[in-house]
Amino acid sequence: MAIQFQYNKTSLQLLEKNLKMRVRTLPTIKNKESALRLEVKKAKDDIKKLEEELERRIASYDKMLALWGEFDTSLLQVKDVKMNVRKIAGVRIPVLEEVVYDTKPFSLFNSPAWFADGLTQLKDLAQVGIEREFYARKLDLLEYARKKTTQKVNLFEKVQIPGYEDAIRKIKRFMEDEENLSKSSQKIVKSRKERMEAEA
Repeated sequence: MAIQFQYNKTSLQLLEKNLKMRVRTLPTIKNKESALRLEVKKAKDDIKKLEEELERRIASYDKMLALWGEFDTSLLQVKDVKMNVRKIAGVRIPVLEEVVYDTKPFSLFNSPAWFADGLTQLKDLAQVGIEREFYARKLDLLEYARKKTTQKVNLFEKVQIPGYEDAIRKIKRFMEDEENLSKSSQKIVKSRKERMEAEA
């Protein structure tokens, strides 16, 4: 990215201001990037734990697979998922508050005795699955923010800061050369004037 500038003091001051702002902002952005990287790692670990928990619970249900064929799946439905939003390193992340279930009444006398325990187990399974989805969404948002922040750090470090420094150096050299030429031409004019006065 080429930095646009003109060879004058106004452009020099603007470039110096922009450079100072980027140099001052860079450590903050780097801190945000490392915080996001840490949060991404934590989110991946949490997802892994939840997936293992889900696998474990599903495996425990396999033992009673024949019984689950009798179970009336319409007895339990997820009615609502209450959530909140929390900021992590400036990124808005959904946080699971509560899962509200709608349980249809059923006859304890006409249904198998394990139906009540089955409902509890299904709620637990649904809870873990929903939590996993929340963590997956959190991971997606954090990964996206981390990538954007890394791009910004690279832009500042590798493109903009060196570009501004180079542009400032060019302007300063140009202005020094211009000043030297001006002084030289003043000396020439002065020496000519002195020579003409001496001849006259």
